[in-house]
Amino acid sequence: MDDQGSGPGPRPEGGERSLEAGTAAPLPYEGVWRFTAPAVDASVPQARHAVRDLLLRQGVPVADDVVQGLLLIVSELVTNAVRHAALLSPTLAVEVAVGAEWVRVCVEDNHPYRPTALETDHGRTGGRGLLLVREITHEAGGLCDVEHTASGGKVVWAALPLKPVRL
Repeated sequence: MDDQGSGPGPRPEGGERSLEAGTAAPLPYEGVWRFTAPAVDASVPQARHAVRDLLLRQGVPVADDVVQGLLLIVSELVTNAVRHAALLSPTLAVEVAVGAEWVRVCVEDNHPYRPTALETDHGRTGGRGLLLVREITHEAGGLCDVEHTASGGKVVWAALPLKPVRL
């Protein structure tokens, strides 16, 4: 995987926020990192390991169950890009954005069609990846969505809180 976001310090280059009156300094683990990879099966575990290693390297204070959910989400989203978009998008991108209280993963490809979360069909062995992503995200108190890119592709993203949701 090609890491396009690591900088010389604990955060990527260009990841600093401007400090305005009343704005706290960013935490050491905050930033945005982007990895690119070919749309092939081997990229699924590589993306998962890259995200896991990034969270550890940056010292992101994230609970183990959130990490496991996040890594499953990365696996499902990269798998979908490999299986359904590779013909029109031979390269995919994984972006990890970490804020003070949340972590967001995005998978971008150049395929124009918006994926849909299929309903559970017990007779099928596949096709439930986005349903799983949606359920993991909502259970953690996060959000997920699909957005179109300016180049005609799409970005599928999920954001999870770093801290437990208070009810």
